[in-house]
Order: sequence, then C-alpha cells, then structure tokens
Amino acid sequence: MLDLRTAFDRDGYAVIPGFKSPEEIAALRARAERIVRDFDPSDGAAIFTTKDQAAKSDAYFLESGTSVRCFFEEDAFDADGRLRQPKELSINKIGHAMHDLDAAFDAFSHDARLQTIALALGLARPLVYQSMYIFKQPNIGGEVRWHQDAGFFDTDPSTVTTFWFALEDAGRSNGCLWVEPGGHRSPLRQRFVVRDGRAQMEELDATPWPSAGATPLEVRAGALVVFHGRLPHYSAPNRSAKSRHAYTLHAVDGDAAYSPLNWLQRDARMPARGFV
Repeated sequence: MLDLRTAFDRDGYAVIPGFKSPEEIAALRARAERIVRDFDPSDGAAIFTTKDQAAKSDAYFLESGTSVRCFFEEDAFDADGRLRQPKELSINKIGHAMHDLDAAFDAFSHDARLQTIALALGLARPLVYQSMYIFKQPNIGGEVRWHQDAGFFDTDPSTVTTFWFALEDAGRSNGCLWVEPGGHRSPLRQRFVVRDGRAQMEELDATPWPSAGATPLEVRAGALVVFHGRLPHYSAPNRSAKSRHAYTLHAVDGDAAYSPLNWLQRDARMPARGFV
C-alpha cells in the first residue's frame, strides 16, 4: 500500500489494474441490466447533466440518495419527447444507494480490500455515502464536465475519496476519465448545496479548470481508479459504437463533520456504512 499512497499523494489518484474479476463484473452488469429492464419511465425520470445540475435538480434526483433510480442521457429524447433508441440504450446512470439496497451491488461494494485501501489513504472511519452505475452509452453518452467530487460531499476537513471501477475497457474513443495530475492541491472551485429545499451550485474559487496537461486514464475492465475528492476530472462524450460501463463509490471519513448542506443526507433510517 506504500506505492499506492505515494502515487495518491503525488498525483491525486492511483490505478490498480485487475482489481475486480470478470465474474464480479458480469454479476454487477447483469443486475444493472435487470434494474433498467424493470424501470418504468412513467414513474418519473430525470435527465442527468453536469452542465446545469442545480437548475435541473428536482425531488426525483434529490431523494435518490436513499433509493435506486434511473436517469436518462441528455440526448436520449427527440424534439417531440420520444426516445431516440431503446430504453436500455438511453439510460445515463443508476443511483444512488444500490450498495445498501441491492444484494448484487452490496456484494460488489462491501469488500475488505476496499477497507484496507481506504485506511491506507487516510480515512480513519470510511463511510460509503453514494453508489453510481454509469453506462456512457454508445453514440449518445454525455460529457461530464470538469468538476471535483468534494464539491458534492463537503466535509470538514475535506475527506471524500472516489472509488471508480471500470466494468468495460475505457479509452479515449468511448469517453474515459481525464484527470489533472497534482490538481488535488488546487482549491475547491464549486460546492453543490441544498438550501430550503432548493439546489444550487455555489462558486467558491475562480481558479480555471485545466485547459492543458490533462491525462487520459485508459484502463482495462476490472481496474480500480481511486482518487482524491479535490482532483479535477472529466469525461468526454461517447460518440463511438462501444459503451463504457463503470461503477463508482464515494466514501468519506466518519470522523469528519459532514455538511448539512450536502444534497445527499443519511439519518438513522439508513445510516451510512463502511466497506466491511
């Protein structure tokens, strides 16, 4: 774990190839496909975007922190509001409490090796607040603009750490992650908060997002990328014919103060749990 911590402290991220087996990946993908197959869009659905998330956030999104909900791609619908392609190829992601509410996701997410990594990276009492299954659909997979995850999971001190699992090969052609090495030492630029039931993106620092020097994280299926909450990262649109499935967990240190303004809140009905 020494090399992992060295890379993490230096670059703000570390890559562990082959962390999850093909069998583990297949089980998670099959379960995600079943969730989407059973999803009825008439029950209410949201379009996921990072371009104007505060304005587009509604109860469907803000209450998803303790449920399992599907979100459509921005380009999934035509001008008349009809899906351009089958539902199974139109979903952007599933979120945000599968790791607590679904047996298959629970098994994938609660792993003693993840606990060991979290402790090695300085989380004294890791608590997993969020899970996301991201499809990055072929041809319409949306851009995720530059951001820092600490802006969505504010703690004092800042502790959120992201665990990103490649469920398919991820490359430049199908929208892999891009990061700014060392950018975790830059200020937190924005914070997504909820005040009086309304979501808003607060501007905290005018430091520009990277315009050069970004690094693509091209990884094979099974790889784990772990990165610092203040590391700037983004992913380009997927205009290829190949999807880029990934699964993400966000963990914070339970010994830090979790902001009451964060969009995702847990209480005694569903307290945040650790990796084990």
